Amino acid sequence: MKILFLDQSGKPGGAELCLIDIAKPYRDNCLVGLFADGDFRTLLEKNHIPVQILSTKSIQVRKESSLAQGLASLGQLIPLLAKVVQIAREYDLIYANTQKALVVGAIASFLSGRPLVYHLHDILSPEHFSQTNRRIAVTAANRASLVIANSQASKTAFIEAGGRADITAVVYNGFEPKNYQIDEFMIHQTRQELGLEGKFVVGHFSRLAPWKGQHILIEALRQCHQEVTAVLVGDALFGEQEYVQKLHQQIVTLELENRIKFLGFRSDIPHLMSACDLVAHTSTAAEPFGRVIVEAMLCGKPVIAAKAGGAVELVEHGVNGFLVTPGESQELAQVITTCLKESSKTATIASHARTTASQRFDVTNINQQIADLLAKL
Repeated sequence: MKILFLDQSGKPGGAELCLIDIAKPYRDNCLVGLFADGDFRTLLEKNHIPVQILSTKSIQVRKESSLAQGLASLGQLIPLLAKVVQIAREYDLIYANTQKALVVGAIASFLSGRPLVYHLHDILSPEHFSQTNRRIAVTAANRASLVIANSQASKTAFIEAGGRADITAVVYNGFEPKNYQIDEFMIHQTRQELGLEGKFVVGHFSRLAPWKGQHILIEALRQCHQEVTAVLVGDALFGEQEYVQKLHQQIVTLELENRIKFLGFRSDIPHLMSACDLVAHTSTAAEPFGRVIVEAMLCGKPVIAAKAGGAVELVEHGVNGFLVTPGESQELAQVITTCLKESSKTATIASHARTTASQRFDVTNINQQIADLLAKL
């Protein structure tokens, strides 16, 4: 089966990392078409996955864009669309991995006569998307032969927005467990390099954005013991620098300068997670899946997740992690303190999480689920 994968981003976010794992088994018979250049192209090349940059101009439409803004972008889409249609005729199907890729892929599917698969990595809700963008996404997705949702929460939101239930299946993200097995020497070395020795380290891994809730963790830290330190891994995207400035101001106001480190974007996530004592997920809006939650589990680290969206499907409170009310810093602080004081019980929970996550989200099993779905087309 020859597959044309489409993705709008040149930056490696969660959807893009997922695409790498999905495309690997097809790398001798696939092409990943990107609508922008960047580090994602480099990652694809490192994994020997054929990639082509299909556009040099970014599509100026965001999740909150209006109909007028969407129509204004049509001029940018026409040259890109023509190129995708021409390439698609050489492949058996089009696999759209993001929303902008879906719109282009849906039109290209119609013009080229190739079936369309859409991998839904988002929760189509008012908190995340404008009404116009939700309507466009659902209309385009309903023309697909298959919609793969990354969680039950994503599937439910899609159907509630008008999506077709009969073409939608849930397949969770896949992971390679061995990539998260870091030896003790490397963990010690990482903690030493970051100046974290003797600290109880809470890691937060996501882009810096208001809905990701880094400010919730900072507020919680104020209520924790002095030895509790936080590392924030990630940086701002999509014009969110103002939020970063607010985070720094919050830290100064709460006098936490010596207890929080900003590490920016990093590629060594398993090493950094393994150097933490626990990982906090603090999204204030429902998360479609929660990639960092599973990664923390695979690293053998206890994870505290906001109780909403896909996170609820990944974490069973007190069994393989902890769930807290989104936006409640005091509740988060209490669970962090519990993990600090009850280290033996917390370690048992983390060990159980690692075992179950290694089985449940193994990339080989996940890829087989996707292959079975594609074979039915």
